Amino acid sequence: MYKRAVHYLQGSEWVEIQCACPERVLNLLGARGIVFWALTWESEICLRLRMLLRQEALLREIAEQTGAEITVVSRRGVPLLWARFKRRYVLLAGLAVFWLLLFGGNLFIWEFRVSGNENVPTETVLRALENYGITIGSQGMHIDQEDMRNHVLLELHDVSWLTVNVKGCVAYVQVVERQRPPEIAQEDGVWNIVAARDGLVTQVRALNGKALVAAGSTVTEGQLLVTGIYETRDQRTYMTHSLGTVEARTWYELSVSVPLEVTEKSGEKQERTAISIDFGKKRIKLWGRGSICGANCDKITYYHPLSLPVGLRLPVTLVKETVTAYEGQTLRRSREEAQKEGENLLLQQLKAQLDESSTITETKFSAAVEGDFLLVVLQAECLEQIGRPVQVQQAEESN
Repeated sequence: MYKRAVHYLQGSEWVEIQCACPERVLNLLGARGIVFWALTWESEICLRLRMLLRQEALLREIAEQTGAEITVVSRRGVPLLWARFKRRYVLLAGLAVFWLLLFGGNLFIWEFRVSGNENVPTETVLRALENYGITIGSQGMHIDQEDMRNHVLLELHDVSWLTVNVKGCVAYVQVVERQRPPEIAQEDGVWNIVAARDGLVTQVRALNGKALVAAGSTVTEGQLLVTGIYETRDQRTYMTHSLGTVEARTWYELSVSVPLEVTEKSGEKQERTAISIDFGKKRIKLWGRGSICGANCDKITYYHPLSLPVGLRLPVTLVKETVTAYEGQTLRRSREEAQKEGENLLLQQLKAQLDESSTITETKFSAAVEGDFLLVVLQAECLEQIGRPVQVQQAEESN
């Protein structure tokens, strides 16, 4: 393998030699110090061998002395490539830049790939690394893992371990999140159950403590529903952790303003494309018009990281931006369309305020035009659990 590489750098050729006495030619080759290998006999007066390009002149001198006929079958090697391209300065400059980017660029980090993080956002991890000094364009060969970990983990409180492995120009960040202990219900102390909002009680289930309301009672937000301090029949004060649920009918009133005039895409569309390359944090435009997008246009950006066929990642990303401009036409939609959109929005808002166990039992919508807007109002009745546990000490402090 080593000899092949050396022969390719020096340049070699297959040569066919024909003469009446080929053995004499071989003796003269050895005497003149000509290096040859891969000798094969084609016939009694013909042989084929491989030799270095730079010694061809010596071979032809020997051929003149012996009357041998020399035929060059094939040539290969770096000297031939250099002779072919040495006058193509632009191509040589391009090749030099390519190899510089290939080998020099792989000394730096151009891409991050974070794994192992489920609760900690990737942006948070990358921001902590950037604060330490590891970012796009940083050298990736010499990273003090211990020092990096000590600094970065001070910012990432939910991460117990982190490492950065650099392969080529890609930094692979492995994160191990801290295992949070399970939340344990607080059994100590005295707790009450109060109303989280106004409502009409439909059912009370006091598993522990004393219920102060019953089905049919009207309660207000913050009212005591189940107490953890009460007196028994023998006049003894009993203090406990109240447990239970209180279901009630509740009412909501939500509103939203929906525009009656909307802008829709119309007319002839104009599309333009821009091609650029990203080298680290710098973008170099190669072709196309500017990619500034106004209000009446759509912009789509495609990113294509470049790599060699062997899978080696290059520190260059091809960026294609497609901007489609259109004319905006203002249309006035009907009241029914605007009201339907408003009703859907209000139902989404209502469901966001309720938990999974709650039920919407009745809804009523009303709408009124106010200028260029339609005011849509939702009045809803729900059935939900309104009991909220509050520790007695906290309740006394808030009062």
